[in-house]
Amino acid sequence: MNLRTRTLPLLALTLLCLCFFSGKTAAAAPPDHWVGTWATSPVALPNADGAYGADDATYREIVHVSLGGSSVRIILSNEFGLDPLTIGAAHIALRDAGSDIALASANALTFGGRASVTIPPGALVVSDPTNLKLPAFADLAVSLFVPAQPMRQVSHHSFADQTSYMVPGNLVGAKTLESPKELYSWPFLKGVDVMANGNSASIVTFGDSITDGAHSTRDTNARWPDILARRLQANKKTAQLGVLNEGIGGNRVLHDNTGPNALARFDRDVLAQAGVKYLVILESINDIGHAQDPVKPYDVVTAEDLIVGLGQMAARAHAHGIKVYGATLTPYVGAKYSSPAGEKMRQAVNQWIRTSNQFDGFIDFDKATQDAANPTAFSSTADSGDHLHPADAGYKAMGESIDLKLFTK
Repeated sequence: MNLRTRTLPLLALTLLCLCFFSGKTAAAAPPDHWVGTWATSPVALPNADGAYGADDATYREIVHVSLGGSSVRIILSNEFGLDPLTIGAAHIALRDAGSDIALASANALTFGGRASVTIPPGALVVSDPTNLKLPAFADLAVSLFVPAQPMRQVSHHSFADQTSYMVPGNLVGAKTLESPKELYSWPFLKGVDVMANGNSASIVTFGDSITDGAHSTRDTNARWPDILARRLQANKKTAQLGVLNEGIGGNRVLHDNTGPNALARFDRDVLAQAGVKYLVILESINDIGHAQDPVKPYDVVTAEDLIVGLGQMAARAHAHGIKVYGATLTPYVGAKYSSPAGEKMRQAVNQWIRTSNQFDGFIDFDKATQDAANPTAFSSTADSGDHLHPADAGYKAMGESIDLKLFTK
């Protein structure tokens, strides 16, 4: 064997080893760690009157984030759309006041390197990351230019409890929107993620109008998930946790109403969120209220049906390594659809939540908001007046009643 024939196998072996170790090195690089800092649950809005899509328009949507970061991306939704949705341009910036943005923080967003994107019906898109020093609890302005286009149905969150803005034309980069129309919903926008360290994670708060913040004061971020987020940030052991509000007013566990039922939307609104480590479920008072409505009961279910549904969500979350906390249903005696039979169901569901081994723990919102002298009703300070939704003080009591140790496990 001559030198050349001995050298070739050695060279091939060397190249093979280099490729192997190079591949090992690339595979060992840690992935980007994205964590949700704000989110909402879209529902379908029929658009027969052409309120959306008839003319070019800019939507400047204001959201209040929980966790800060240095790199940001947004999620846009056409999940309930029946036509392709074109976003002509998108910008992001810190909000100054009203519709004004801080221009020094403004960034144009791209999607796969392009300034515009078309989202197929039933789909969502994630923007490319952009550098933005985003403080915790900042008000973020997401500006979307939506050119005129067919739009039979819109994906939006109907109750934002936050003022956003709309003007004609393409003004995504403008510091100020002159004479904008005020909006109290979040069209097209589904979430905001931040790049975070490996210890960061998000908590999904999943439920109905009581999680969504109905009857809280608009533009004050007084929902119970907001209270929880501020407490987490102030605690060194939990300061790396974001809170995502996935409440929908009128939502139910087992039947569609406002938005798909909780079991149907669970994958998109919980499992698909970035960096989820914990889940709090507060839902089924609407199932109970309508099933036992003293005037017109419909979609009749039992407490056992609801328990099975809640257990299904816990099992699905656990399969993805998410810790699950059940929250007891708040009092509703005196609400329009309350009844003795419904109260019996509420007590049965709450008893299961407090004692079930299907959850990793529970949060007792019932106890936090009830009248000590009449535990089946809200306390006078917690009640907004409709005997179903808390007032700001009630939401505060809920948020402050949560043991933060649940989120250090």
